[in-house]
Amino acid sequence: MSEAVSNLESLLREALAPVEPPADLVERLEGALTSIAEMAADELEAWELSAMRDPRNWARPAAALLAGGAAAGALVVLRARRRAASSPPTGLSGVRDLARRTVADMERETRKLLGGDR
Repeated sequence: MSEAVSNLESLLREALAPVEPPADLVERLEGALTSIAEMAADELEAWELSAMRDPRNWARPAAALLAGGAAAGALVVLRARRRAASSPPTGLSGVRDLARRTVADMERETRKLLGGDR
């Protein structure tokens, strides 16, 4: 019984060992999210307002709006977290400064995505 438990423990330890993500994961994820947001913007741009009268035509723009909004929101969070990870907080004032910088980063990234700040 003891041998089975130790064998199970070693198998679990081996199976649940932390795995480092690939080095280019963030860049690939950012590229995919940017592509989704751009495709959604293109879809919304191509949509004609005259088609708005018929509710059967609302599915594609609604899906584009949801997908583009989710991708853009994820991009904002991803970029803000990357900046926040570069300087970990120390003490209570460090946490406050980190929160302030994170909000400022999120605001800046949102403006970039909306085209207001380059």
